[in-house]
Amino acid sequence: MRVRRLGWAGVEIESGGGRLVIDYVRDLSPLFTGWRPGEFLAAPSGKAAAALVTHLHRDHTDAPALADVLSPGAPVLRPAPGHGDDVDNMTTLPAESELVRHGLAAEIVDAWSTRDIGPFRVTAVPAVDGLGDPQLNWVVQADGQRVFHGGDTMFHGYWWLIARRFSPFDAVFLPANGAVVDAPHLQPPSPLPAALDPGQAAAAAEILGARYAVPIHYEPGQPDKIAGYVEVPDPESELRAHAGGRAHVLAVGEWLDLAV
Repeated sequence: MRVRRLGWAGVEIESGGGRLVIDYVRDLSPLFTGWRPGEFLAAPSGKAAAALVTHLHRDHTDAPALADVLSPGAPVLRPAPGHGDDVDNMTTLPAESELVRHGLAAEIVDAWSTRDIGPFRVTAVPAVDGLGDPQLNWVVQADGQRVFHGGDTMFHGYWWLIARRFSPFDAVFLPANGAVVDAPHLQPPSPLPAALDPGQAAAAAEILGARYAVPIHYEPGQPDKIAGYVEVPDPESELRAHAGGRAHVLAVGEWLDLAV
């Protein structure tokens, strides 16, 4: 099995001629105010048999992009819709409507549920979203190897349950930008990170028994974010400082071959 970083939180996983994508996006304009299309993101190298999404924030679920990369009828495995009214769900409704408009085969899955898709066995595991929206993380197994994708989860108490069922991991892809969010519908704001910061990512990687801890969910080449979104200045260097030799930074478009 090998894994390729596609930019922001997106990854592509290949095994035995099969391919799936997780949190693949090609348009980050809802988050980056000065977004320059086509830069700092890579496209998957071929058609995918499935898409896994951790949650329905628009920087993790890009239905037009998925419609172009997925094979006909390929499933999009996703968490449940948010509870509450349109204000509660304002950060997930755009992606919800796009999934319907593009006719994607979206399937709601529960935590701890497992699916076999071609050479892959994928399991949805619990996660905690920094804005209170439903989120899953993903464990993908193939070729006797195992990877974890952390979306933009916060630190939580499920790490030990996940580790007990699946560790050790060959690679864990973890958010590391430690974003502090001041959103109009979430007042008063929290001064705490809404996604893992590098120290928390290093702690999660150790609990999960990771051979490689790969930072995701950061983009130093796109500095202009929406107001109220403040990140750690240098997630790569900070993760190296906290995780030591376990840290493994991938450039956008770079592959990690787990058989090596």
